[in-house]
Amino acid sequence: MMSNDNMVQLLILLAGVIGIVVIVLIFVWFTIRAKEKRAEREKASAEYEKSHVKKSQVIYTPESIIDFMDFDRIEDNMIIQKRGKFLMVVECQGINYDLMSEMEKVSVEQGFISFLNTLRHPVQLYIQTRTINLERSIDGYKSRLSDIDKKYLSLQDEYDRLLKDKTSSITEIEKAKYELVKQKNLKEYTEDIIRDIERQSLNRSILNKRYYVIIPCYQSEIVAGDFDKSEVKNMAFSELYTRARAVINSLFACQVTGRVLNSEELTELLYIAYNRDESDLFWMEKIKQAGFDELYSTAPDAIEKKLKLLDKKIEEESVSLANQKIGEARRDKEIKAMEMEKNQEKLVQKKAKEIIQKHKRYIGEEVAESAIEKIEKDKDTQAKTEKEELENGNVQEKGKRGRPRRKAWRWI
Repeated sequence: MMSNDNMVQLLILLAGVIGIVVIVLIFVWFTIRAKEKRAEREKASAEYEKSHVKKSQVIYTPESIIDFMDFDRIEDNMIIQKRGKFLMVVECQGINYDLMSEMEKVSVEQGFISFLNTLRHPVQLYIQTRTINLERSIDGYKSRLSDIDKKYLSLQDEYDRLLKDKTSSITEIEKAKYELVKQKNLKEYTEDIIRDIERQSLNRSILNKRYYVIIPCYQSEIVAGDFDKSEVKNMAFSELYTRARAVINSLFACQVTGRVLNSEELTELLYIAYNRDESDLFWMEKIKQAGFDELYSTAPDAIEKKLKLLDKKIEEESVSLANQKIGEARRDKEIKAMEMEKNQEKLVQKKAKEIIQKHKRYIGEEVAESAIEKIEKDKDTQAKTEKEELENGNVQEKGKRGRPRRKAWRWI
């Protein structure tokens, strides 16, 4: 029989072996588990890379973008969608419901109920919030200010001319002054409006709500036979326009006015709907002017540009020449008037002699001869007087010229 010591040693050895086996099994299990996790991670990474590469290799074409959108094209004031669906949009101008009396509110509500009861086809109410674009208003006011400024300058020139003209009456001057002051006030008022709108345009949080009624029509509702696309489109337009007019007339009962959007306005509506952020910076009118949809851009023809410059130069030179010649003609006229004023006495005497000679037989020859002699005598006397005055003037001029020399000589 084995002693107790041997039994204890055997049990200890057996426990050690079992512990080693357990440790080895645990190690093997962790190793296998680690390999499985590594394989799973590698598989997931491979699938991610595969899917990522596949997505990055997708080529977006215009056809795929059009497939993403829910419409095919815009034509004849209609949005033509896929699967034979046509849309027409009516823009509504609402009223201030809060400022109405109770009776007016009841009337509007009854009108809207009547509108809903008269509908025989589905409609969609769409509200679009837009940032108010004040650049168009500023451009419009600046254009008007330019016209007002031109008119103001014209009135200023007219008023200055009347002041310089001695033949102008007080009534004409007062009337011109009144028109000038009125135009000046209008000019200053327009400038104040432009400055105020420019300050408001710095605030991008000014919003405006627009209300639309979207009216649909399906090809299956209006077409029963075989028709080509143009015939289907014309039939859809007639049906949609009839429905739109009915909606507008029904809304008029609740004091709401409406109008059908044209193709350009429909394009702007969809552009803002699909580009909420960019539409505040690049609005539709600016995009049209930039020509983003054009295949190429052309500069003005060099010859046409040169012709325009020549026309402008010819016009400026012709105006300058006309003003120059007008000035010369005025100076010639003034010189002629001065000469006539200088020779007034001689001309009067000459004219008097001609009158006496013409009526000689009526006044008598002796009287006529005596009158002519007196005229000649006065003429000689006047010439002698002018000669003496001229000689005295020359003598005085010589005296004036001589005196400074003598004075300078004495001072030296």
